[in-house]
Amino acid sequence: MGGTRTHPYPRRCRTGRALSKTDEVTETRKHVINLDFYIPPDERFSPGKLAEVLTLGVQAVTHFVVPEMKTMIQGNNFKSIELLTRDLYTKPSQPAADGEVMEQLKTSVPSRKTYKQVAKNVKDNPVKFPIPQVIQHDLEAWRSDEEFAREMLAGLNPVAIKRLQKFPPVSSGGKKSSITAQHVESQLADVTIEMAMRHHRLYILDHHDYLMPYLRRINTLGVCIYASRTLLFLKVDGTLKPVVIELSLPATDGGDGEISRIFLPATHGTDAHLWQLAKAHVSVNDSGYHQLISHRLFTHAAVEPFVIATKRQLSAMHPIHKLLEPHFKDTMQINTLARSILLNAGGILERTMYPGKYALEMSSAIYGDWRFTEQSLPNDLVKRGMASRDPALPGGLSLHIEDYPYAVDGLDVWRAIDGWVRSYCAHFYHHDTEVAADTELQAWWDDVRSVGQGDRQGDPACWLALDTVDHLEETLSTLVWIASALHAAVNFGQYGYAGFPPNRPTRCRRFVPLPGSPEMTQLEADPDKFFLEMIPDRFTATLGLALIEVLSNHTSDEVYLGQRATSTWTDDGELLQLLDRFREELSRVEKRVTERNKDPRLNNRRGPVKVPYTLLFPDVAGTEKGLTGRGIPNSVSI
Repeated sequence: MGGTRTHPYPRRCRTGRALSKTDEVTETRKHVINLDFYIPPDERFSPGKLAEVLTLGVQAVTHFVVPEMKTMIQGNNFKSIELLTRDLYTKPSQPAADGEVMEQLKTSVPSRKTYKQVAKNVKDNPVKFPIPQVIQHDLEAWRSDEEFAREMLAGLNPVAIKRLQKFPPVSSGGKKSSITAQHVESQLADVTIEMAMRHHRLYILDHHDYLMPYLRRINTLGVCIYASRTLLFLKVDGTLKPVVIELSLPATDGGDGEISRIFLPATHGTDAHLWQLAKAHVSVNDSGYHQLISHRLFTHAAVEPFVIATKRQLSAMHPIHKLLEPHFKDTMQINTLARSILLNAGGILERTMYPGKYALEMSSAIYGDWRFTEQSLPNDLVKRGMASRDPALPGGLSLHIEDYPYAVDGLDVWRAIDGWVRSYCAHFYHHDTEVAADTELQAWWDDVRSVGQGDRQGDPACWLALDTVDHLEETLSTLVWIASALHAAVNFGQYGYAGFPPNRPTRCRRFVPLPGSPEMTQLEADPDKFFLEMIPDRFTATLGLALIEVLSNHTSDEVYLGQRATSTWTDDGELLQLLDRFREELSRVEKRVTERNKDPRLNNRRGPVKVPYTLLFPDVAGTEKGLTGRGIPNSVSI
C-alpha cells in the first residue's frame, strides 16, 4: 500500500523484516502475536504501557485462536437479545488466555520481565466484558429511530453525515437514486422537499458511491452487504428523523446497473421488521466506514508521516518540534501493533469487518480524494454542508443543526487548540519571510508532502503553501486537531456504542428478505431470531468486542491535551504562561460540556439511551483511566 497510482496510501515506518524467500516481495512473518517490526527506540511504549496493551491484546487474540469448535458446541448464534446480554456481560466468555497465545507471546515480547507482567495481568483478569453505556439504562432504547439518527451527530462516527444539497441524490457517475418525492414528502410535516432543503432541514448518510465498485467481490466472502443512502429530516425539537433508506446491489447481469429497494419507517407489522433490518444494514456500512476510514485512515495513518518527517527534518530544539512532540506520543508503536494484529491479512479486522480482504484496497481508493486542507473541523463542517461561513459569529461559523454535540463541543476544542498554536507560533515567527526562510521547516513540509503523503502531492488543493505565518498556524492547528480531538471523538466511544453488537453490527449474513420468499416467512414468524441470524455470529461478535475494548481504553500513562509529560520541556516563561492559558481555556470547555449535558432542551446530548456526550470533554486533570468515554489525549496513542 502506498507509492503507486493504483493504491495510494500514507507511508509508514519501515518494518525491518526480511523479505520472504518464496517471492522476494512479501515480508516474512514469524508469530501470531507479531512484534518483530522495527520501531525507533524513542517511539516505543514505556514498559508499563507495553504490558498493559499486551494484556488487553492477548485477551483479544485469544478469541482469534481459540478453536471455533468451542463456539460451535454452544451454538454460533445468539438465541435472543436477553441471552446475548447475559452471555457477554455476566460471565467470562473465554478462558483468561489460550496456551498457544501465551507461548507465541513468550517468543515475541522484548523482555522476560514484560512477559511475566503480562502473564500475571492476564491470569488476574479473565475476559469479561463490562456492560456498554448504550444499554446500561434501557435494553431497548437503541432500537428507536431517534437513537439511530442521534448517533450520527453524537455517536462514535459523527463525521459522515452531510446536508442534502440535491434531490434525488445523484451518484458521482451521474445516476439518480431511486428515492422519490412520494417516499419523502408525507413525512416532512407539511413541508415540501424544496422548502426543507432551502431551510437546511434534509440530511443524508451516504454509503453508496465508494461501496458499489466493491460489492460484487465483497459479497463473495460469505457476507450480505448493500450500499446505502439514508435521508433524515430535522424536526423542530432539534432531533433528526430518518425518513427513507435505500439499499442497493449491483445488477445481476454483470453490468453497471443497480437493483435498489426502498424502506420507510414503520412501527407495526412486517414493515416495522423490514425497517429494523434496513437500519441494521446501514449501521453495518457505517461501522465499516468508521473503523477503516474515519478512525484508521484519517487519524492513525494520516498522522504517521508527520511523525517521521518531524524526527527526520526538525532538530529536537526546533520550536515546531517542541510544539508537536507530545502529539506524536506512542503513535508509531500503536500503528505497528495494528499492522501486526489488526490489519494483517487474515487478521482481526478482516475477520470482523464486512469488507474483509478488500478493506485496505477500499481505504486506498478513498484516500485518493483525501485533502489535508479539509481536515480542520471548520473546513470539514463546511465541506459536509453542516455549517456555513459567518464572520459575524464567534468562530466564523453557523451550524445548521444547533444541537450537534460533536460539532458544538468540537468547535470549542478547536478554538482552544487554534488559539494555543497561533500564540505559540507568534512567539517565534513575526513575519512571513521568517517562515519561508526556515530551512528545517521547509524541509519538514516537503518531506510530508512529497514523501510521507507523496501519493497526494499531485493535488494542489491538498496542501497549503508554507509561506506565511497564517498558513503555518492553520497547518499546525489542523495537525494537532487530528492527532488529539478528532481521534478522541472517533475512538473512545467505540465500546460505549459498539460494545453491544446489535446496535453497531460489523457485517451481515443475510439480505433483507423479499416479499413472498421463505426468508420473509421466517422473519414474520420470529423477527428477533431472524435479526440475530443476520448480524455477526457469536465468534465474530466476541472477537470484535475484545478488539474495541482494547481501543477504547485510556492507559495509565496517558497524557491529555494541555498536559506535558515533563515540566522541563521549556524554560521560556512566556511559553509556560501561554500553555497555562490553553489549559484554562480547556477547563472552561469542560464546564460548558457539562452544562450542555444537563440542559433538557438539548435532546441530542443524551438521547433515548441516556448517554451524555463526553467524547470531547478534554479532562485536563487526566485522573480517570480505563473505559471512561471521555478525555482527549494529546496523541493517537491507542
